[in-house]
Amino acid sequence: MSLSLDSAKNIANVLTMALPYIQKFTGKTVVIKYGGNAMVDAQLKQGFARDIVLMKLVGMNPIIVHGGGPQIGNLLKKLNIESSFVDGLRVTDSQTMDVVEMVLGGLVNKEIVSLLNRNQGKAFGVTGKDGNLIRARKLKLKNVGDKPALDIGQVGEVVKINTEILDVMKDSDFIPVIAPIGTDENGESYNINADSVAGELARVLGAEKLILLTNISGVQDKDGNVLSGLSIKQVDDLIADNTLQGGMLPKVECALNAVKGGVNSAHIIDGRVEHAVLLEIFTDEGVGTLITADGLHK
Repeated sequence: MSLSLDSAKNIANVLTMALPYIQKFTGKTVVIKYGGNAMVDAQLKQGFARDIVLMKLVGMNPIIVHGGGPQIGNLLKKLNIESSFVDGLRVTDSQTMDVVEMVLGGLVNKEIVSLLNRNQGKAFGVTGKDGNLIRARKLKLKNVGDKPALDIGQVGEVVKINTEILDVMKDSDFIPVIAPIGTDENGESYNINADSVAGELARVLGAEKLILLTNISGVQDKDGNVLSGLSIKQVDDLIADNTLQGGMLPKVECALNAVKGGVNSAHIIDGRVEHAVLLEIFTDEGVGTLITADGLHK
């Protein structure tokens, strides 16, 4: 296949504009939580895969952590297994945990690996159980007033990340794709929120960026306006005055903890936008909300 002169000029212009960002982020680790529409829309899936492969080709170190809630829900329904949620977390008994492992560690993880490989990448899929990558413990909910906290089963939180596997991959051509399943010291498996896993991975790896793909345009104020740049203090204030509520709150807290833990910046971006990841990295405007210690843009 040959390029026309106009096409070659367009590519040259794009590369020229991207070059400062490529130089800035070469050798840097970027942890990306992959989920939402970007994970189910065919065109967005292809765009995401190409973006990640390009990042690796120009010298960055992308690490993907994926969700899979809708896929888990669909299989539970087919198997006539009832499923419920408490505070946005799926109640996970042993039967549900089997389905979670089957979907996240098998179906979804391998689909993402295959997608990256078909787009000329070298992806390697693991769960948090492989090589003791994610040590977890049972997540205990807080009591509400006089009511005792509900037991939501095998839902966990991260205790420790064993970075040995990821450190080896960092200097290789492989792109890690991680399913958010962990184990405790007794070998018990736990279903862990993918945002939380991504945030903790970014923190312990000293990542340059944490990127959370979502189905909304970014963090919004009370009037629905997207807040493109936020500092740690501004995020704390938005949480304190209840501007941030519902499903956005845990995502923002995850991003906030990563930045407080030393990650240079966290991005909550609109995964419904094609090539959202590259737009966030290679442009000043981005496609969502950037959270840094001081709230300043790149």
